Amino acid sequence: MEVREPLLVLRGALRAVLARVREGEPGEGREPFELPVFWDALGQTFKVTSQEATKLSLAFSRPPLTSAEDCQKLSDDVQNAILAVATVYYWLPKGQGTTLRKMVRDATTEVVQGMIQLTETILSAPLESLSQKQLVSTGGVWEACEQVSSLPRDNQAAVASTLAACLGVVKDALEEMEHALVEGQDPYSDIMEDEELGFRGNRDTYWSEADRKLLSSCMGLMKASKACLKKVLGVVKAYGRADSPDQIAQLDDLADIANEISPSVDELALSMYPPMNQLAVRLNAAKLASVLKKVLEITRCQLVLGCVAAIKSEKSKKT
Repeated sequence: MEVREPLLVLRGALRAVLARVREGEPGEGREPFELPVFWDALGQTFKVTSQEATKLSLAFSRPPLTSAEDCQKLSDDVQNAILAVATVYYWLPKGQGTTLRKMVRDATTEVVQGMIQLTETILSAPLESLSQKQLVSTGGVWEACEQVSSLPRDNQAAVASTLAACLGVVKDALEEMEHALVEGQDPYSDIMEDEELGFRGNRDTYWSEADRKLLSSCMGLMKASKACLKKVLGVVKAYGRADSPDQIAQLDDLADIANEISPSVDELALSMYPPMNQLAVRLNAAKLASVLKKVLEITRCQLVLGCVAAIKSEKSKKT
């Protein structure tokens, strides 16, 4: 058996696992399901995978050449480690929240992808040599495995993380537009002058007075988006609960609609640059306003559920 053959088989097996994780739906998991047990098991499988990546990389980094038998064992150990990661991921039931499950799936996918990349790097490089690319690939697996410690531990934390990410995107878009709207600034001032005409030939690179009046309203809407996300994030952190199916579902609804804010803000911002189509700007503004309204409605429901849960909890403590 040729030394590389087990690695070729391993690469195929890892690709199959990756496809199942990406496309497959977890079942209802193990019964009874306990989050602490799940996180302990997932952390352990990620740790073992990191260790196996190190062993595999070291085996092909220096003489003597690894035997076909040793390569087979290393490949089997890597495959078993990845299968364990995927198996534990499938423990997580839908009822724990789609937002949380997506984050765990993304982390699992990143680990499997990292191991595939490492395997392909070893296959493409001369044996008995440690290339810079192999070092980077090995480090990539380590980094992917280490992120398990920073994953949100329940759906409330997962949704809060999603909202924070959306808020960051909106802040960046708002700051960029504010910079472009500095009094008297030409948003295309970095464009070189036309050599023949002596100036930037397209006069559509400037905002008209009518454009600027509409821009003022749009900027107010973008600021409202930022304020809305900031307030909603505070509500989720203070009152969000992931103790019942209703609470978890409301949190997922909130994350889904909040994920529409940042692309809606981006679309509005892009349409605000000259040459401005005022109809397109108004339509994009209306779309963003509709999304914000939905966010506030869902947040109100989540707030009610959280307050009711808190009241019930206090009553149970007193009794």
